[in-house]
Amino acid sequence: MAGVEGALVRHQRLSLLALAALVLLAWGWLLLGAGMGMAPMASLGPAGIGPAGASGDMMALMMLTAGPWTAGQFAVTLAMWWVMMVAMMLPSAAPTILLYARAVGHRENSARPATASFLLGYLLAWCLFSLAATSAQWRLSVAAMLSPMAMATPSRWLSAAILIAAGAYQISPLKDACLRQCRNPAQFLSRHYRPGRAGALRMGLIHGAWCVGCCWMLMALLFVGGIMNLVWIALLTLLVAMEKLLPWGRATSVAAGIACMAGGWVILLH
Repeated sequence: MAGVEGALVRHQRLSLLALAALVLLAWGWLLLGAGMGMAPMASLGPAGIGPAGASGDMMALMMLTAGPWTAGQFAVTLAMWWVMMVAMMLPSAAPTILLYARAVGHRENSARPATASFLLGYLLAWCLFSLAATSAQWRLSVAAMLSPMAMATPSRWLSAAILIAAGAYQISPLKDACLRQCRNPAQFLSRHYRPGRAGALRMGLIHGAWCVGCCWMLMALLFVGGIMNLVWIALLTLLVAMEKLLPWGRATSVAAGIACMAGGWVILLH
């Protein structure tokens, strides 16, 4: 029994190191431009609105929206979104993944729980979200509603609508229900436990689905601040972590929602 306990501790440490390496690699790739052929930007305000967005390089906008995306362009953008989700979401999901590595190992009396399968299921859920986000970016680009330089919408109306919708979702009962699942990993694991690698993959998918349900509207804010805007990416990562990990996470969520709605109305009125 002592040997199994020691192996579980080593497995948990290795899992922690692997998660940290994955997050660092994802952030490193974002800092290098995520294969998009452009340097990431850093701006606190709505990136597509104002002189740098709405009245920026219209010739480049016309060139980018003149024809449909190629399959390669879609694939690169999908990879960018998925890696960005890894960088933003894994830090707050790490406690659940590590708890699985320990708790399920004890439950199955195994020194090597299927942590990789759980992680894969979680990342697959965010891959599906990334596919939806890439499709939305593609449609906005084709409709000339996405600034090619800032990678954000130059439309005040659309920016305000996204902010107000995100704010309303933040204070909604559905957001609260999803957030409760993310904030109680022990309860989640006991309720959805299935043995083996297939069971771990299923649990990861379900946990990832709850996580997507909790945070999808926050990720939509990147269309306002700039998809490759490192300041917005970092702030949203911090907000997600505060919502899920701090004792006052729900209050943080509500406060962020009120701030988003206020920001949307400021954009509309000014």
